[in-house]
Amino acid sequence: MWPLNCIGVYMNDKTFNIVLDYEGTHYEGWVTPSDKKGTDGKPKSFHVVLNETMFGNLSFSNNNWTVDEQRPEGLTNEVGKYIQSAWK
Repeated sequence: MWPLNCIGVYMNDKTFNIVLDYEGTHYEGWVTPSDKKGTDGKPKSFHVVLNETMFGNLSFSNNNWTVDEQRPEGLTNEVGKYIQSAWK
């Protein structure tokens, strides 16, 4: 686990909070969109921290959310849905 002061270097002015419940666990944290954009103009990935732990970098392609860390697929999809609803 990375200390929070190291994770903070990823934060930028587009960072937003995330709060969700999944399978009986409450999660809070933040999401930072990548500065790199896809052809659609949206961020290529999102750096996610949940409950003071780096969840990973999420990306969306072929109608599927993926994360570069070993995380439960269901939670990854819930985080992805949250990002989609928050990122307009």
